[in-house]
Amino acid sequence: MHVAHFIQRYPPALGGSEAYFARLGDYLVRCGDRVDVWTTTAVDLEAFWRRGKNLTPQPPSLRGKGGPDAGPTARRSSLAPPSFLGKGVGGLGSSASVRRYPPLRFPARRYILKALSLIPSRPLQCLTVPCNPLAPRMWRDAAQYAGPLDAVHATAFPYAFPIMCGLRLARRRGVPFFLTPFLHLGDPADAADPTRRHYTAPHLRWLLNQADRVFVQTRLERDAVIGSGVPAERVVLQGLGVDAVECTGGNRDAARAAWGVGPNEVVVGHLANNSVEKGTVDLLRAAGGRVHVVLAGPEMPNFRAFWDHFSHRDRVIRLGVLSDGQKRDFFAGIDAFALPSRSDSFGLVLLEAWANGKPNLVYRAGGPAELVRDGIDGLHAKCGDVAELAAKLELLASEAILRRRLGAAGRSRLDREFRWDDSLGRVRKEIEQVVYIKAHPSR
Repeated sequence: MHVAHFIQRYPPALGGSEAYFARLGDYLVRCGDRVDVWTTTAVDLEAFWRRGKNLTPQPPSLRGKGGPDAGPTARRSSLAPPSFLGKGVGGLGSSASVRRYPPLRFPARRYILKALSLIPSRPLQCLTVPCNPLAPRMWRDAAQYAGPLDAVHATAFPYAFPIMCGLRLARRRGVPFFLTPFLHLGDPADAADPTRRHYTAPHLRWLLNQADRVFVQTRLERDAVIGSGVPAERVVLQGLGVDAVECTGGNRDAARAAWGVGPNEVVVGHLANNSVEKGTVDLLRAAGGRVHVVLAGPEMPNFRAFWDHFSHRDRVIRLGVLSDGQKRDFFAGIDAFALPSRSDSFGLVLLEAWANGKPNLVYRAGGPAELVRDGIDGLHAKCGDVAELAAKLELLASEAILRRRLGAAGRSRLDREFRWDDSLGRVRKEIEQVVYIKAHPSR
């Protein structure tokens, strides 16, 4: 099969959907398929709309006369070598071909797009969401691409512009369109949860209904997609996986020595885009200087604004973005993992914590609340309840036997429930079947 993947960013950019599509692309290529990735040059999310933020560096052979804004950094006729195209996430080196398009950034961008998004046209609203990476050349090329193509697969909400480019290509070429939205559904107990409202806005519900199949990670996400009008037979519960080799085997003693932490002190880890939405701020408020917290991952502006006024910095270690080896040391060095996130559809890092025998602490929200079983392989706290989060942190910090029991229970699930070959094989089989049905409608 020839499959086109459309995604807002791609490695070396860091993120859950980015890492997943890199892994899926590798898997499809190993199965004998060809994968072409259509994405932007953005590394930082802020690069979608703000100049001065990181863009993917171009090797000299791909630099056009017009500079980095001249056009996509990889064409079908002049693709960068695999060693450049997919490195930097979980040891993956993507063997897919990658087209990178510069995001369009201009003064008053947010206000102009916000005004345009008020026009009552669902396709136009998808193209003008203010957070979108606007890539006009991607839109143009989706209307012109004439190479081999059997299917289009796009991700991830709320970044609808690349998804719309993929839909445009699929409709023009008459091939199936697949969508993995990674819905963030927030607090199920809050009928007006802003995260859920944002990810299930009318234009995104419309987009879900354009797909031949929608791949989801949890039962909660499946129910939300069906509730958006997508027929149940077009929704595929795929699940995700973990490769223990990529995240285990770190040096606990070396990590804790580098952090300045004693052998008997309890350390809670947090690996995410450090932000309000991912629960970083709530975690630090709940810890309150009572336990050591190690933060890893890129830092978003709302976290940096909080950090400037946080009074317990001496109990927090900020590692920033981790290499593969540093990630293994991170998980080896911590005693428990916390992801009190309002905005996760699943939470792959939770599987990585279990692979290291570490218990997980999450908010009762989104995918993590379904993945982590409260009191069995981790603990829950009510979404947004910092006091309850603090109490659960204190429980984990004071009960070593509880930590070991919860972590061992999580680790025991991995080989049964979270195998990459099972998950990715399910996706490929579904794509293959729909491609065949679309090509042979009379059979």
